[in-house]
Amino acid sequence: MPFIAIKVFEKELSAAQTASLIQDVTEAVLPFVGEGLRDSTWIVVEEVKSGAWGIGGKAFRLDDVRSVQAKPGQSPLK
Repeated sequence: MPFIAIKVFEKELSAAQTASLIQDVTEAVLPFVGEGLRDSTWIVVEEVKSGAWGIGGKAFRLDDVRSVQAKPGQSPLK
């Protein structure tokens, strides 16, 4: 039974985006595990509070994510 955990910042995704992510990840894994495991494939989207995530020794916040989204190619470490 596949179990896939995805961590995102709290309030980063809407309910519709979360539902779409779950569906899309399920579809992505099925070619590897087989269609027979569709109903046994678990996807868990866990929300992490802004600032409780670290990259390269630096606390990373949701506003940092938004900044990177606005400037493609920008490193989150800068």
